Amino acid sequence: MIIQKERDRPFRLLVSGGLFVFLAAVVMAQSGLLEFMDSVMIQVVQKHQSGTKEAVMKLISSLSSPTFAIIWVLIIAFLLWGFKYRIPALWALGTLIGGDVIATLVKHIVARPRPIGHLASDNGFSFPSGHVFGMTLIIAIIWIVVVPMIKKDWQAILVRTVMIIWLLLLAWSRIYLGAHYPTDTIGAMLLAYAWLQISEWLYIWLAPKLSRVKLLERSFY
Repeated sequence: MIIQKERDRPFRLLVSGGLFVFLAAVVMAQSGLLEFMDSVMIQVVQKHQSGTKEAVMKLISSLSSPTFAIIWVLIIAFLLWGFKYRIPALWALGTLIGGDVIATLVKHIVARPRPIGHLASDNGFSFPSGHVFGMTLIIAIIWIVVVPMIKKDWQAILVRTVMIIWLLLLAWSRIYLGAHYPTDTIGAMLLAYAWLQISEWLYIWLAPKLSRVKLLERSFY
């Protein structure tokens, strides 16, 4: 099975979920300390602005938008299905779709306004960042399902390193463009990681049952 039972999964869920709930509560309470820390970080990120840097940040942000996240997961699922990893393909789709539903609900519960001066294209509430949330799940899916298929260790390490750098650049770009507060990106990563623990548990529980379905009986899982 691609995803194995791990004793510390409940602990990881408790820590990441607990930290997210705490951060969301502080955001909703409109903590002055949190707003100060956000403002200081924004000043650091947005320092030394230039047209070239802004163009790069916009490109990174565009390629990691929630819309593109759906495109990426469809491509991943299509390839997995073609190589007879049908159950992992369904899991990848379910992980992103289910996660998007949860993130949207949280956005409306917390209802944090966007930073002043954000781009007109960035509408809706601010916490957590939908871009960072979706890309965190995409990277996690690739990390868990695709990377283990890479035979050479150095190639696997390279892919993982590039994905981590991309996620950090994405978080940086969202702050740089004024679309999110720094804590929006941190909250997105925490929520995505907590949801991933639940999604992995669901995979372990459902995969053996799905393997008995006729359409999926020849699937690797």
